[in-house]
Amino acid sequence: MHKDSRIFIAGHRGLVGSAIHRELTRLGNTHVLTRPRAELDLFDTEAVQKFFADEKPEYVFLAAAKVGGILANKTYPADFIRDNLVLQTNLIDASYRNGVKRLLFLGSSCIYPKLAPQPMPESCLLTGPLEPTNRPYALAKIAGIEMCWSYNRQYGTRYLAAMPTNLYGPGDNYDLANSHVLPALIRKMADAIRTGAEAVTLWGSGTPRRELLYSEDLAQACIFLMNLEDERYNTLLTDDEPPLINIGTGEDVTIRELAETVARVLGFKGSLHFDASKPDGTPRKLMDVSRLHGLGWHHTIGLEEGISRTWSQVRDRLPFS
Repeated sequence: MHKDSRIFIAGHRGLVGSAIHRELTRLGNTHVLTRPRAELDLFDTEAVQKFFADEKPEYVFLAAAKVGGILANKTYPADFIRDNLVLQTNLIDASYRNGVKRLLFLGSSCIYPKLAPQPMPESCLLTGPLEPTNRPYALAKIAGIEMCWSYNRQYGTRYLAAMPTNLYGPGDNYDLANSHVLPALIRKMADAIRTGAEAVTLWGSGTPRRELLYSEDLAQACIFLMNLEDERYNTLLTDDEPPLINIGTGEDVTIRELAETVARVLGFKGSLHFDASKPDGTPRKLMDVSRLHGLGWHHTIGLEEGISRTWSQVRDRLPFS
């Protein structure tokens, strides 16, 4: 990408898209295209095709998606599979029909089997059953990877699918009914501090392990991949395997350790209770990031520093229970 390349960020107001937007702006890119939903409904096929025909983006970051935690996935499974399939199909197809040079499709580590080898290499895709609590969302993302691969093989496109690990940062969703584990922990402990509660009850046993990546690190990784010179970029696009690369830290912690870190950063002095009657989800989700490290990218923001940065940016803006 050049500084004046036409770059479209689909989902620029979300956790991932907003981080990519900030980083592209910081780097001095002058033609970053964004559209709020009121101006461009990504579920409207004709509207998406018209936008691409009119604006002619050269590079696309497909960061738009319907996302949520265990409760949201359990409550709205039809919404998760339908909305993500429609949205990503519209954007991938419009990119092909309008000559987009490179597209980066953002997925999720939940595409990998529930009992995948740890750390999870890209090659373990479709080698075992998925975690039931987010199967509809995972299947939609797997379909997106397959679409990128299929368009590359049939039409000669150069689309890459990047699978981030669990993400967090200032643009996250802190709604207790729909958020992921880390923003939910921040919200619950912020509520407890505000109300003077002496304890916080958390879902599950606290034993599952999770890898977490700060959103600014993810944005830098995405832009790094899009800026790879052709020779190295093309090594990720072959007919023999999906155009897939993991993005993560290669490090993980237990949910209990994560909760204790959040409590320490926020200054919550009460006790943590774990309700083992609630679902744990996947026991471990550690990404194998050797392929990304081999290309020369490593994360730079540690977990405690990232949580501290996040808290400093959201502490005065959180909605409280």
